[in-house]
This record gives sequence, structure tokens and C-alpha cells, in this order.
Amino acid sequence: MALVNQRVDVPVTIDESLCIDECTLCVDMCPLDSLAIDPESSKAYMHVDECWYCGPCAARCPTGAVTVNMPVLLR
Repeated sequence: MALVNQRVDVPVTIDESLCIDECTLCVDMCPLDSLAIDPESSKAYMHVDECWYCGPCAARCPTGAVTVNMPVLLR
């Protein structure tokens, strides 16, 4: 079984294989500053568990690396 190197229980997940190094489009779009760039991997990640599920981060990502995991009750 492969190990997952990112949390899957956070509102926003980033597929590191699709994330462009040092791209900050999703980070810039987040109104809560919940996303950041990891200095070691140069990839985006969710550094706080706060999200409005507004979606601009996912919409702005040119590669589709960002996924907003919207709860069933909000869909």
C-alpha cells in the first residue's frame, strides 16, 4: 500500500504531481490565506484547516491540482 504524503481530511487538497513549482496562483486567490508554498518542495499545501469552500483556488489552478473537498451538506 502506497503512503499518502498529504492529509486527505482537509478542505483543500493539492495533487503534488500536478502542482507547478513555485506557482502561487491558488495561494494568491485564497481569501483566508489557508494555502501556502512549502519551502522544501516548492508546492502548494493547505497550512490551516480553515476554508470557506468558495473555490477560486481550484478555479485558478491551470493544471487542476487543487481540489476543494466540499462537505455533502454544502453541495
